[in-house]
Amino acid sequence: GTGPTPGTRNSAPEVAEFSETASGITRTYRAPRSFTPASDADLANPPDSDWLHWRGTPGAQGYSPLAKINTGNVHRLSLAWVWGMEPGTSQPSFLVRDGVIFLPNQANVIQALDAAGGTLLWEYHRALPESLRTGLIRNLAIYEDTLFLASRDAYLVALDARTGVVRWETVIEDPELGYSNSSGPIVADGKVINGINGCTRLNEESCFITAHDARTGRELWRTHTIARPGEPGGDTWGDLSFEQRGGGDVWIPGSWDPDLGLVYFGTAQAKPWVAASRGLTVQDAALYSNSTLAIDPDDGSIVWYRQHVPGESLDLDEAFEQILIDRNGQRLLFTMGKHGILWKLNRETGEFLAHKESIYQNIFDFIDPQTGVVRYREDIASAGIGDWVSVCPSTAGGHNWPSMSYSPEVNALIVPLSQSCLEIQGRPMVLEPGSGGTGAARRYSDMPGTEGRLGKLAAYEVDTMEELWSVQQRAAFLTATLSTGGGLVFAGDLDRYFRAYDVRNGEVLWQTRLGTSVQGFPVSFEVEGEQYIAISAGVGGGSPRGVPRAVTPEIRHPQNGNALYVFKLPSR
Repeated sequence: GTGPTPGTRNSAPEVAEFSETASGITRTYRAPRSFTPASDADLANPPDSDWLHWRGTPGAQGYSPLAKINTGNVHRLSLAWVWGMEPGTSQPSFLVRDGVIFLPNQANVIQALDAAGGTLLWEYHRALPESLRTGLIRNLAIYEDTLFLASRDAYLVALDARTGVVRWETVIEDPELGYSNSSGPIVADGKVINGINGCTRLNEESCFITAHDARTGRELWRTHTIARPGEPGGDTWGDLSFEQRGGGDVWIPGSWDPDLGLVYFGTAQAKPWVAASRGLTVQDAALYSNSTLAIDPDDGSIVWYRQHVPGESLDLDEAFEQILIDRNGQRLLFTMGKHGILWKLNRETGEFLAHKESIYQNIFDFIDPQTGVVRYREDIASAGIGDWVSVCPSTAGGHNWPSMSYSPEVNALIVPLSQSCLEIQGRPMVLEPGSGGTGAARRYSDMPGTEGRLGKLAAYEVDTMEELWSVQQRAAFLTATLSTGGGLVFAGDLDRYFRAYDVRNGEVLWQTRLGTSVQGFPVSFEVEGEQYIAISAGVGGGSPRGVPRAVTPEIRHPQNGNALYVFKLPSR
């Protein structure tokens, strides 16, 4: 990568000018004077004004307690500034510390911006092969005065948060074997913990989660998400050797409970997608795919796991955000995957507590209310290579990477959902080292009973798991939700609308229309006493965009225009 490039500032916080000399070239850049390192205590209990984790809190709640923007004045929300982002696939979540935004741009550009005015402070470019420049990086992590990037070429990179200068970098695994990153790491107890992806190619390393020392980059442990023969769970892959076992990617960052001393990650489905293409049946659970893993950050041991859908066979993974909530003396974990089922677990033990079906599904003909054990329809369970299977929902979800959030004001999770259906056909695959892939054909259609309304936004009370309200519309939702202490929830969609809803009933209180589809993770922060709401517009991505292209082709938007939009109330 290259070092920072010059930037100018004309708004608080103040900046100081520095220079560096490398390879005979001197670069001048500006860095914030007021930057305060993010300590372990800050990460465990973030200041209200900052956004120190990809979803704001270590428990991934997507909640900001800031309340200066509220139900009574949100109609006055107006644009403060816009920053044009790099072209390419864009689904960013960004961090905010001491009035500085740390923004990932698609695959290889990281920028620091003045959060109040949008001025560039520094910029880091990572040199990547052409084949990797079309991907994305969703998030960064921070510890003390260091930012951490898990790169597309399977490196972990540490940047000086003040200047963007590389402090260290280390290769996680050989990108020539197909390894990559789409989501970044989290930091827990001084360890940078990251889940790899790109695990469709079969090889002896399989898929894994690693921890690295935040100050040196040294790898501390490596935990495989695919069980090895002879180890616990190793007998759930039939007669396949370890080298023939694919999948178990980690698409989304984990969560951290500093009190319990555990981190939680979701894992994706086994590869190839269809069980018959893997040489297995749905009775072969294929651990630890489609699971929530509770991991000890000290040594990487799996303290408990919960496999939500054993032997998954439809490309419907359960690999998304793990939301941690303390309620009535219970330490709870909530997660939802593409099946659209909200799972409620005891996060100390992994015990199943309850579930809620959020949309129409016809995949399982039985879900045990006491254990949460699912049973596939018979035709799905018996499907062979070449058989078409028709199911709802599709690979867009249910629920996908646009994360839900928790609102303590109404004790509810607000979830962006997608309503469409899928036909899938497994194809023959060669299962040998160096080969691999997803191995399926797919077709998409409307979901029965929805009248073509692909997008659904719904609130679920966490004690009863009952739906409090929902909003349904033709356009798919393509952002996470952001809940705030002002009684609001923010979300954006394919049709370029970004809206503020009343978290009590789903009423639209404010809306605006951006330059292209609204896509990413909304964030709230405070600078010099003013609250801001920020969201990105962007293009590119997988099923959450591909399915709407097939099902709602009339919803048009520009195929470029990646940008960060920042809003605030007009100054008095």
